Amino acid sequence: MGSPHVLAVPYPAQGHVRPLMELAVCLVKHGIKVTFVNTEFDHKRVIESLSGEENVPDMMHLVSIPDGLESWEDRNDAAKLMKAIFRVMPAKLEAVIEKTNQSESDKITCIIADEFLGLALEVAKKMGVRAASFSPAAAALYALKLNIPKLIDDGIIDSSGTIMKKQMVQLSSTMLAVDSAHIVWACVGDLTTQGIVFDAILKNNRTLKMADWIIGNSSNELEASVFTLYPEMLPIGPLLASNRLGKSVGSYWPEDSDCLAWLDKQPVQSVIYVAFGSTSVFDHTQFQELALGLELTNMPFLWVVRRNLTAEPDNAYPKGFKDRIQGRGRLATWVPQQNVLSHPSVACFLSHCGWNSTMEGVSNGVPFLCWPYFADQFTNRSYICDVWKVGLGLDKDENGIIAQGEVKDKIEQLITVKGYRERALDLKAKVMNSLREDGCSGKNFKNLVKWIKDD
Repeated sequence: MGSPHVLAVPYPAQGHVRPLMELAVCLVKHGIKVTFVNTEFDHKRVIESLSGEENVPDMMHLVSIPDGLESWEDRNDAAKLMKAIFRVMPAKLEAVIEKTNQSESDKITCIIADEFLGLALEVAKKMGVRAASFSPAAAALYALKLNIPKLIDDGIIDSSGTIMKKQMVQLSSTMLAVDSAHIVWACVGDLTTQGIVFDAILKNNRTLKMADWIIGNSSNELEASVFTLYPEMLPIGPLLASNRLGKSVGSYWPEDSDCLAWLDKQPVQSVIYVAFGSTSVFDHTQFQELALGLELTNMPFLWVVRRNLTAEPDNAYPKGFKDRIQGRGRLATWVPQQNVLSHPSVACFLSHCGWNSTMEGVSNGVPFLCWPYFADQFTNRSYICDVWKVGLGLDKDENGIIAQGEVKDKIEQLITVKGYRERALDLKAKVMNSLREDGCSGKNFKNLVKWIKDD
Protein backbone atom coordinates (compact mmCIF):
# COMPACT_ATOMS: atom_id res chain seq x y z
CA MET A 1 0.00 0.00 0.00
CA GLY A 2 1.37 3.43 -0.92
CA SER A 3 1.31 6.68 1.01
CA PRO A 4 -1.94 8.64 1.50
CA HIS A 5 -2.50 10.75 -1.58
CA VAL A 6 -5.04 13.59 -1.73
CA LEU A 7 -6.48 15.08 -4.90
CA ALA A 8 -7.40 18.72 -4.08
CA VAL A 9 -9.91 20.41 -6.37
CA PRO A 10 -10.77 24.11 -5.92
CA TYR A 11 -13.38 26.14 -7.76
CA PRO A 12 -11.41 28.36 -10.19
CA ALA A 13 -11.45 31.68 -8.32
CA GLN A 14 -8.74 33.34 -6.23
CA GLY A 15 -10.78 33.23 -3.01
CA HIS A 16 -11.26 29.47 -3.46
CA VAL A 17 -7.80 28.46 -4.70
CA ARG A 18 -5.73 30.08 -1.95
CA PRO A 19 -7.33 28.55 1.16
CA LEU A 20 -7.47 25.07 -0.35
CA MET A 21 -3.83 25.35 -1.43
CA GLU A 22 -2.96 26.44 2.12
CA LEU A 23 -4.75 23.35 3.44
CA ALA A 24 -2.79 21.25 0.94
CA VAL A 25 0.53 22.66 2.21
CA CYS A 26 -0.52 21.87 5.80
CA LEU A 27 -1.34 18.27 4.80
CA VAL A 28 2.04 17.89 3.10
CA LYS A 29 3.74 18.98 6.32
CA HIS A 30 2.07 15.96 7.93
CA GLY A 31 3.44 13.52 5.37
CA ILE A 32 0.47 13.43 2.98
CA LYS A 33 1.10 13.73 -0.74
CA VAL A 34 -1.20 16.18 -2.56
CA THR A 35 -2.00 16.57 -6.25
CA PHE A 36 -3.57 20.00 -6.68
CA VAL A 37 -5.84 20.47 -9.71
CA ASN A 38 -6.26 23.96 -11.15
CA THR A 39 -7.77 24.88 -14.49
CA GLU A 40 -5.13 25.49 -17.17
CA PHE A 41 -5.85 29.23 -17.04
CA ASP A 42 -5.42 29.45 -13.27
CA HIS A 43 -2.49 27.02 -13.19
CA LYS A 44 -0.50 29.31 -15.47
CA ARG A 45 -1.25 32.33 -13.27
CA VAL A 46 -0.29 30.53 -10.06
CA ILE A 47 2.99 29.27 -11.56
CA GLU A 48 3.89 32.72 -12.92
CA SER A 49 3.15 34.38 -9.57
CA LEU A 50 5.67 32.10 -7.85
CA SER A 51 8.46 33.75 -9.90
CA GLY A 52 10.90 30.93 -9.31
CA GLU A 53 10.44 30.91 -5.53
CA GLU A 54 10.42 27.50 -3.88
CA ASN A 55 7.04 27.95 -2.23
CA VAL A 56 5.52 24.63 -3.28
CA PRO A 57 6.74 21.67 -1.19
CA ASP A 58 8.14 18.52 -2.82
CA MET A 59 5.14 16.34 -1.95
CA MET A 60 2.70 18.75 -3.60
CA HIS A 61 2.21 18.31 -7.34
CA LEU A 62 0.45 21.03 -9.35
CA VAL A 63 -1.52 19.79 -12.37
CA SER A 64 -4.07 21.37 -14.69
CA ILE A 65 -7.20 20.50 -16.63
CA PRO A 66 -9.16 22.49 -19.24
CA ASP A 67 -12.00 24.70 -18.00
CA GLY A 68 -14.11 24.19 -21.12
CA LEU A 69 -13.62 27.70 -22.50
CA GLU A 70 -11.55 28.82 -25.47
CA SER A 71 -8.38 30.79 -24.72
CA TRP A 72 -9.97 34.04 -25.88
CA GLU A 73 -13.19 33.71 -23.85
CA ASP A 74 -13.80 35.88 -20.77
CA ARG A 75 -13.23 34.03 -17.48
CA ASN A 76 -14.84 36.95 -15.63
CA ASP A 77 -18.19 35.91 -17.13
CA ALA A 78 -19.23 33.81 -14.14
CA ALA A 79 -22.23 32.19 -15.83
CA LYS A 80 -20.23 31.08 -18.85
CA LEU A 81 -17.35 29.79 -16.73
CA MET A 82 -19.61 27.82 -14.38
CA LYS A 83 -21.53 26.15 -17.19
CA ALA A 84 -18.27 25.17 -18.90
CA ILE A 85 -16.67 23.86 -15.70
CA PHE A 86 -19.69 21.78 -14.73
CA ARG A 87 -19.77 20.30 -18.25
CA VAL A 88 -16.13 19.27 -18.68
CA MET A 89 -14.66 18.77 -15.21
CA PRO A 90 -16.06 15.33 -14.24
CA ALA A 91 -14.43 13.53 -17.20
CA LYS A 92 -11.18 15.48 -16.78
CA LEU A 93 -10.95 14.61 -13.07
CA GLU A 94 -11.58 10.94 -13.83
CA ALA A 95 -8.72 11.06 -16.36
CA VAL A 96 -6.35 12.59 -13.78
CA ILE A 97 -7.25 9.89 -11.25
CA GLU A 98 -6.89 7.07 -13.78
CA LYS A 99 -3.49 8.34 -14.91
CA THR A 100 -2.25 8.74 -11.32
CA ASN A 101 -3.58 5.34 -10.30
CA GLN A 102 -1.42 3.60 -12.91
CA SER A 103 1.24 3.65 -10.20
CA GLU A 104 0.40 1.01 -7.59
CA SER A 105 2.23 2.94 -4.85
CA ASP A 106 0.87 6.38 -5.73
CA LYS A 107 -2.89 5.93 -6.04
CA ILE A 108 -5.34 8.69 -5.10
CA THR A 109 -6.78 7.73 -1.71
CA CYS A 110 -8.92 10.81 -1.00
CA ILE A 111 -10.48 13.79 -2.78
CA ILE A 112 -10.91 17.15 -1.06
CA ALA A 113 -13.23 19.24 -3.22
CA ASP A 114 -14.51 22.79 -3.01
CA GLU A 115 -18.06 22.85 -1.67
CA PHE A 116 -19.20 24.45 -4.95
CA LEU A 117 -17.95 21.43 -6.91
CA GLY A 118 -20.29 18.67 -5.80
CA LEU A 119 -19.49 17.07 -9.14
CA ALA A 120 -16.08 16.10 -7.72
CA LEU A 121 -17.83 14.20 -4.92
CA GLU A 122 -19.76 12.29 -7.59
CA VAL A 123 -16.47 11.46 -9.29
CA ALA A 124 -15.05 10.25 -5.96
CA LYS A 125 -18.02 7.92 -5.43
CA LYS A 126 -17.78 6.59 -8.98
CA MET A 127 -14.04 5.94 -8.62
CA GLY A 128 -14.38 4.39 -5.16
CA VAL A 129 -12.37 7.12 -3.43
CA ARG A 130 -13.16 8.69 -0.05
CA ALA A 131 -14.05 12.38 -0.14
CA ALA A 132 -14.25 15.55 1.91
CA SER A 133 -16.12 18.75 1.05
CA PHE A 134 -14.20 21.95 1.80
CA SER A 135 -15.85 25.32 2.38
CA PRO A 136 -13.61 28.37 1.80
CA ALA A 137 -16.38 30.68 3.07
CA ALA A 138 -18.15 31.37 6.36
CA ALA A 139 -20.07 28.46 7.88
CA ALA A 140 -23.11 30.77 7.94
CA LEU A 141 -23.27 30.31 4.16
CA TYR A 142 -23.39 26.54 4.60
CA ALA A 143 -26.32 26.93 7.00
CA LEU A 144 -28.14 29.29 4.64
CA LYS A 145 -27.81 26.92 1.69
CA LEU A 146 -29.16 23.99 3.69
CA ASN A 147 -32.17 26.12 4.66
CA ILE A 148 -33.29 26.88 1.10
CA PRO A 149 -36.46 24.74 1.51
CA LYS A 150 -37.40 26.76 4.60
CA LEU A 151 -36.75 30.05 2.79
CA ILE A 152 -39.12 28.86 0.06
CA ASP A 153 -41.78 27.74 2.56
CA ASP A 154 -41.57 31.12 4.33
CA GLY A 155 -42.08 32.92 1.02
CA ILE A 156 -38.72 34.72 1.23
CA ILE A 157 -37.58 33.21 -2.09
CA ASP A 158 -39.38 31.28 -4.82
CA SER A 159 -38.32 27.91 -6.24
CA SER A 160 -35.90 29.61 -8.65
CA GLY A 161 -34.13 31.46 -5.83
CA THR A 162 -35.61 34.87 -6.68
CA ILE A 163 -36.03 37.09 -3.61
CA MET A 164 -39.76 37.58 -2.92
CA LYS A 165 -39.63 39.46 0.41
CA LYS A 166 -37.24 42.11 1.63
CA GLN A 167 -36.71 41.27 5.27
CA MET A 168 -34.05 40.19 7.74
CA VAL A 169 -33.40 36.44 7.71
CA GLN A 170 -32.30 34.78 10.95
CA LEU A 171 -32.09 30.98 10.92
CA SER A 172 -31.99 30.76 14.70
CA SER A 173 -32.11 33.17 17.64
CA THR A 174 -28.35 32.80 18.11
CA MET A 175 -27.24 33.25 14.50
CA LEU A 176 -26.58 36.52 12.74
CA ALA A 177 -29.41 38.16 10.80
CA VAL A 178 -28.90 38.79 7.08
CA ASP A 179 -30.88 41.06 4.78
CA SER A 180 -32.73 38.87 2.26
CA ALA A 181 -31.47 41.20 -0.50
CA HIS A 182 -27.95 40.10 0.42
CA ILE A 183 -28.51 36.33 0.23
CA VAL A 184 -25.40 35.06 -1.51
CA TRP A 185 -26.82 33.98 -4.89
CA ALA A 186 -28.81 37.21 -5.21
CA CYS A 187 -25.54 39.19 -5.17
CA VAL A 188 -23.70 37.61 -8.10
CA GLY A 189 -24.13 39.25 -11.49
CA ASP A 190 -27.31 39.35 -13.57
CA LEU A 191 -30.43 37.21 -13.20
CA THR A 192 -29.03 34.52 -15.51
CA THR A 193 -25.90 34.14 -13.39
CA GLN A 194 -27.94 34.16 -10.18
CA GLY A 195 -30.10 31.34 -11.53
CA ILE A 196 -27.07 29.24 -12.50
CA VAL A 197 -25.50 29.76 -9.06
CA PHE A 198 -28.77 28.86 -7.30
CA ASP A 199 -29.19 25.69 -9.35
CA ALA A 200 -25.59 24.72 -8.60
CA ILE A 201 -26.19 25.21 -4.88
CA LEU A 202 -29.26 22.94 -4.99
CA LYS A 203 -27.26 20.23 -6.75
CA ASN A 204 -24.35 20.63 -4.34
CA ASN A 205 -26.74 20.25 -1.40
CA ARG A 206 -27.72 16.84 -2.80
CA THR A 207 -24.18 15.66 -3.53
CA LEU A 208 -23.01 16.77 -0.07
CA LYS A 209 -24.35 13.45 1.25
CA MET A 210 -21.46 11.76 -0.59
CA ALA A 211 -18.84 13.53 1.54
CA ASP A 212 -17.26 11.60 4.40
CA TRP A 213 -16.14 14.89 5.95
CA ILE A 214 -17.38 18.48 5.70
CA ILE A 215 -14.67 20.95 6.69
CA GLY A 216 -14.48 24.73 6.62
CA ASN A 217 -12.00 27.60 6.74
CA SER A 218 -13.52 29.09 9.88
CA SER A 219 -13.24 28.92 13.64
CA ASN A 220 -15.63 27.92 16.39
CA GLU A 221 -14.72 31.19 18.14
CA LEU A 222 -16.08 33.13 15.16
CA GLU A 223 -19.24 31.15 14.38
CA ALA A 224 -20.05 29.11 17.47
CA SER A 225 -23.82 29.25 16.92
CA VAL A 226 -23.54 27.77 13.41
CA PHE A 227 -21.26 24.93 14.49
CA THR A 228 -23.57 24.13 17.40
CA LEU A 229 -26.56 23.80 15.08
CA TYR A 230 -24.63 22.04 12.30
CA PRO A 231 -22.04 19.86 14.06
CA GLU A 232 -21.26 17.93 10.87
CA MET A 233 -19.40 21.03 9.60
CA LEU A 234 -15.96 21.00 11.25
CA PRO A 235 -13.88 24.20 11.44
CA ILE A 236 -10.14 23.82 10.73
CA GLY A 237 -9.25 27.49 10.21
CA PRO A 238 -8.15 30.10 9.82
CA LEU A 239 -5.92 28.56 7.13
CA LEU A 240 -3.11 31.11 6.80
CA ALA A 241 0.54 30.76 5.79
CA SER A 242 1.47 33.03 8.70
CA ASN A 243 0.18 30.37 11.11
CA ARG A 244 2.82 27.91 9.86
CA LEU A 245 5.45 30.68 9.55
CA GLY A 246 5.68 30.09 5.80
CA LYS A 247 5.07 31.90 2.53
CA SER A 248 1.60 32.09 1.05
CA VAL A 249 0.93 30.11 -2.13
CA GLY A 250 -1.78 30.20 -4.77
CA SER A 251 -1.77 33.88 -5.73
CA TYR A 252 -2.90 34.86 -9.23
CA TRP A 253 -0.53 37.84 -9.36
CA PRO A 254 3.13 38.49 -8.44
CA GLU A 255 3.31 40.32 -5.11
CA ASP A 256 5.00 43.66 -4.55
CA SER A 257 7.08 42.92 -1.44
CA ASP A 258 8.76 46.35 -1.60
CA CYS A 259 5.71 47.79 0.15
CA LEU A 260 6.92 46.13 3.37
CA ALA A 261 10.03 48.32 3.39
CA TRP A 262 7.76 51.34 2.97
CA LEU A 263 5.63 50.17 5.90
CA ASP A 264 8.79 49.87 8.01
CA LYS A 265 9.24 53.65 7.70
CA GLN A 266 5.73 54.51 8.93
CA PRO A 267 4.75 55.13 12.58
CA VAL A 268 3.05 52.35 14.55
CA GLN A 269 -0.71 52.03 13.83
CA SER A 270 -0.69 54.92 11.37
CA VAL A 271 -1.38 53.31 7.96
CA ILE A 272 -4.73 52.71 6.29
CA TYR A 273 -4.45 49.48 4.31
CA VAL A 274 -6.88 49.40 1.35
CA ALA A 275 -7.54 46.26 -0.70
CA PHE A 276 -10.61 44.94 -2.51
CA GLY A 277 -9.62 41.42 -3.46
CA SER A 278 -9.56 39.88 -6.92
CA THR A 279 -13.04 40.63 -8.30
CA SER A 280 -14.32 44.04 -7.09
CA VAL A 281 -14.70 46.68 -9.80
CA PHE A 282 -15.20 50.45 -9.39
CA ASP A 283 -16.70 52.92 -11.85
CA HIS A 284 -14.80 56.14 -12.51
CA THR A 285 -16.77 58.32 -10.07
CA GLN A 286 -16.56 55.88 -7.18
CA PHE A 287 -12.85 55.30 -7.73
CA GLN A 288 -12.18 59.03 -7.59
CA GLU A 289 -14.28 59.51 -4.45
CA LEU A 290 -12.30 56.78 -2.72
CA ALA A 291 -9.01 58.35 -3.77
CA LEU A 292 -10.07 61.78 -2.52
CA GLY A 293 -11.39 60.29 0.73
CA LEU A 294 -8.02 58.68 1.43
CA GLU A 295 -6.31 61.95 0.64
CA LEU A 296 -8.59 63.86 3.03
CA THR A 297 -7.59 61.71 6.00
CA ASN A 298 -4.05 63.10 5.94
CA MET A 299 -2.94 59.62 7.05
CA PRO A 300 -0.43 57.38 5.26
CA PHE A 301 -2.10 54.65 3.21
CA LEU A 302 -1.20 51.56 1.22
CA TRP A 303 -3.73 51.03 -1.57
CA VAL A 304 -3.82 47.88 -3.71
CA VAL A 305 -4.99 48.88 -7.19
CA ARG A 306 -5.27 45.88 -9.51
CA ARG A 307 -4.97 46.63 -13.21
CA ASN A 308 -8.67 45.74 -13.61
CA LEU A 309 -9.98 47.45 -10.45
CA THR A 310 -11.34 50.25 -12.64
CA ALA A 311 -11.46 51.15 -16.31
CA GLU A 312 -8.33 52.91 -17.64
CA PRO A 313 -6.41 52.67 -14.35
CA ASP A 314 -3.64 54.99 -15.53
CA ASN A 315 -6.16 57.81 -16.08
CA ALA A 316 -8.51 56.97 -13.24
CA TYR A 317 -7.01 59.09 -10.46
CA PRO A 318 -8.13 62.65 -9.71
CA LYS A 319 -5.98 65.31 -11.34
CA GLY A 320 -2.81 65.88 -9.34
CA PHE A 321 -3.66 63.09 -6.87
CA LYS A 322 -0.43 61.14 -7.26
CA ASP A 323 1.67 64.27 -6.80
CA ARG A 324 -0.24 65.37 -3.71
CA ILE A 325 0.01 62.01 -1.94
CA GLN A 326 3.69 61.45 -2.79
CA GLY A 327 5.49 60.01 0.22
CA ARG A 328 2.26 59.54 2.17
CA GLY A 329 0.37 57.21 -0.13
CA ARG A 330 1.78 53.99 -1.57
CA LEU A 331 0.06 52.37 -4.56
CA ALA A 332 0.66 48.71 -5.46
CA THR A 333 -0.87 46.25 -7.93
CA TRP A 334 -0.81 43.26 -5.47
CA VAL A 335 0.84 42.71 -2.10
CA PRO A 336 1.68 39.91 0.37
CA GLN A 337 -1.45 40.70 2.36
CA GLN A 338 -0.77 38.51 5.40
CA ASN A 339 2.60 40.23 5.88
CA VAL A 340 0.98 43.63 5.47
CA LEU A 341 -1.80 42.99 7.98
CA SER A 342 0.66 41.69 10.57
CA HIS A 343 2.83 44.81 10.22
CA PRO A 344 2.78 47.05 13.32
CA SER A 345 2.32 50.22 11.24
CA VAL A 346 -1.14 49.15 9.98
CA ALA A 347 -3.99 50.92 11.79
CA CYS A 348 -7.03 49.59 9.93
CA PHE A 349 -8.15 47.58 6.92
CA LEU A 350 -10.49 49.09 4.30
CA SER A 351 -11.75 45.84 2.78
CA HIS A 352 -14.29 44.27 0.44
CA CYS A 353 -14.85 41.68 3.22
CA GLY A 354 -14.00 38.57 1.24
CA TRP A 355 -13.77 35.67 3.69
CA ASN A 356 -10.01 35.18 3.18
CA SER A 357 -9.37 38.86 3.84
CA THR A 358 -11.71 38.70 6.82
CA MET A 359 -9.78 35.75 8.27
CA GLU A 360 -6.46 37.54 7.69
CA GLY A 361 -7.65 40.76 9.32
CA VAL A 362 -9.18 38.96 12.30
CA SER A 363 -6.06 36.83 12.78
CA ASN A 364 -3.97 39.99 13.06
CA GLY A 365 -6.28 41.99 15.33
CA VAL A 366 -6.89 44.74 12.74
CA PRO A 367 -10.15 46.78 12.77
CA PHE A 368 -12.15 46.87 9.51
CA LEU A 369 -13.85 49.47 7.38
CA CYS A 370 -16.28 47.40 5.32
CA TRP A 371 -17.01 47.95 1.62
CA PRO A 372 -18.60 44.68 0.32
CA TYR A 373 -18.96 44.20 -3.42
CA PHE A 374 -20.83 40.94 -4.09
CA ALA A 375 -21.76 37.39 -3.02
CA ASP A 376 -20.97 36.47 0.61
CA GLN A 377 -19.17 39.73 1.38
CA PHE A 378 -22.36 41.31 2.77
CA THR A 379 -22.76 38.44 5.24
CA ASN A 380 -19.13 38.85 6.29
CA ARG A 381 -19.73 42.55 6.86
CA SER A 382 -22.60 41.64 9.18
CA TYR A 383 -20.25 39.47 11.20
CA ILE A 384 -17.59 42.20 11.37
CA CYS A 385 -19.90 45.08 12.27
CA ASP A 386 -22.87 43.51 14.08
CA VAL A 387 -21.58 40.33 15.74
CA TRP A 388 -17.87 40.74 16.43
CA LYS A 389 -18.08 44.57 16.49
CA VAL A 390 -14.56 45.02 15.12
CA GLY A 391 -15.43 47.33 12.25
CA LEU A 392 -17.70 49.89 10.64
CA GLY A 393 -19.73 49.89 7.44
CA LEU A 394 -19.85 52.65 4.84
CA ASP A 395 -23.09 54.33 3.75
CA LYS A 396 -23.95 55.35 0.19
CA ASP A 397 -25.37 58.79 -0.61
CA GLU A 398 -28.57 59.51 -2.55
CA ASN A 399 -26.71 58.78 -5.81
CA GLY A 400 -25.55 55.37 -4.67
CA ILE A 401 -21.98 56.57 -4.15
CA ILE A 402 -19.79 56.24 -1.06
CA ALA A 403 -18.59 59.83 -0.93
CA GLN A 404 -15.11 61.03 -0.01
CA GLY A 405 -16.38 62.61 3.20
CA GLU A 406 -17.95 59.33 4.29
CA VAL A 407 -14.63 57.53 3.75
CA LYS A 408 -12.74 60.16 5.74
CA ASP A 409 -15.26 60.31 8.61
CA LYS A 410 -15.56 56.55 9.07
CA ILE A 411 -11.79 56.04 9.04
CA GLU A 412 -11.41 58.74 11.70
CA GLN A 413 -14.18 57.15 13.76
CA LEU A 414 -12.60 53.69 13.50
CA ILE A 415 -9.20 55.04 14.58
CA THR A 416 -10.28 57.39 17.37
CA VAL A 417 -13.25 55.68 19.04
CA LYS A 418 -12.09 53.36 21.79
CA GLY A 419 -13.07 49.72 21.54
CA TYR A 420 -12.61 48.61 17.92
CA ARG A 421 -8.94 47.68 18.17
CA GLU A 422 -9.37 46.27 21.67
CA ARG A 423 -12.17 43.96 20.52
CA ALA A 424 -10.16 43.04 17.41
CA LEU A 425 -7.15 42.03 19.52
CA ASP A 426 -9.36 40.04 21.88
CA LEU A 427 -10.92 38.18 18.94
CA LYS A 428 -7.46 37.53 17.50
CA ALA A 429 -6.34 35.87 20.74
CA LYS A 430 -9.39 33.58 20.81
CA VAL A 431 -9.03 32.59 17.15
CA MET A 432 -5.30 31.89 17.48
CA ASN A 433 -5.94 29.73 20.54
CA SER A 434 -8.35 27.60 18.50
CA LEU A 435 -5.46 26.62 16.22
CA ARG A 436 -3.41 25.14 19.07
CA GLU A 437 -3.27 21.36 19.26
CA ASP A 438 -5.80 21.39 22.08
CA GLY A 439 -8.01 24.01 20.40
CA CYS A 440 -11.13 23.26 18.37
CA SER A 441 -9.60 23.87 14.91
CA GLY A 442 -6.37 22.17 15.96
CA LYS A 443 -8.16 19.01 17.10
CA ASN A 444 -10.34 18.89 13.98
CA PHE A 445 -7.32 19.21 11.69
CA LYS A 446 -5.46 16.50 13.61
CA ASN A 447 -8.46 14.16 13.22
CA LEU A 448 -8.69 15.01 9.51
CA VAL A 449 -5.04 14.03 9.03
CA LYS A 450 -5.62 10.76 10.91
CA TRP A 451 -8.67 9.97 8.75
CA ILE A 452 -6.70 10.62 5.54
CA LYS A 453 -3.86 8.38 6.72
CA ASP A 454 -6.13 5.52 7.79
CA ASP A 455 -6.48 2.71 5.26
